[in-house]
Amino acid sequence: MKLSYYPGCALGGTARDYAESIAGICRILDIHLEEIPDWNCCGATAAHSTHLQASIELAGRNLQLAANMPYSDMVIPCPMCFNRLKTAVHTLQGNQGDRFQVSLPDDVPKIWDLAEFFAQEAMLRAVADCVKNPLKGLKVVCYYGCMANRPPEITEASDFENPQALDRIVANLGGTVLDWPFKTDCCGASQILSRQDIAFQLVGKLFKMAVQVGAQAVVVSCQMCQANLDIFQKQVAAQTEAQFRFPIYYFSELIGVAMGLDEARTWLSRHITEPFALLKELKLLE
Repeated sequence: MKLSYYPGCALGGTARDYAESIAGICRILDIHLEEIPDWNCCGATAAHSTHLQASIELAGRNLQLAANMPYSDMVIPCPMCFNRLKTAVHTLQGNQGDRFQVSLPDDVPKIWDLAEFFAQEAMLRAVADCVKNPLKGLKVVCYYGCMANRPPEITEASDFENPQALDRIVANLGGTVLDWPFKTDCCGASQILSRQDIAFQLVGKLFKMAVQVGAQAVVVSCQMCQANLDIFQKQVAAQTEAQFRFPIYYFSELIGVAMGLDEARTWLSRHITEPFALLKELKLLE
């Protein structure tokens, strides 16, 4: 299977673990991801809040490049990038498209949030065929964040209030997915840089509920969410006077663990909050 691929900026730096895990599991599944040639930043997170034209045209240029590729589907691992490119399609192919200097052909590839792509029935079956080490005993909550599903008129998500993609992926691997009410609550995003007091309150609320429902870990698909939840746990615990310690796993990392890929250790070693002890306790890693 061959797909167009828009990695976004963070996967070359702070989300290197995410990028490597995606490459690792796609190799096993015989999925070839071809990066859009000469792609540029989509404008997240700053452009859409400061300059409408730039935010649409930055994303629109990537879509023009993708339309020149011979693939009908494009996957995007970053929910923020996914949201920006979907917004550009909605805008440029809508009744205000002539306001911008970028135009799109009719045959723009179908844009997939990567987690939604892997949650398709055919992909779940393909992954299940490669599972060597089911995630038995692992109890998680799935955290989607704000951007992959909302607003539904842009993302076209039918389950935007209660998304299910990550739930289906983890259950397919043999893990236990716990229900909780904060799937799409905000983690503070880039406010973590300028207003840590606000971001820590938001993240602390998530962790307190995860403790309440009995989770052992949190599963994500967004590198901003992963960073906010993974990097600052000690500070959040101190500010909120709560006790917790949660590994924050990308869904693709857990697919790799369930596949028995040795390289999963390298991906996980890039995390800040210790990710190995729980998996070793459950005999999911040696």
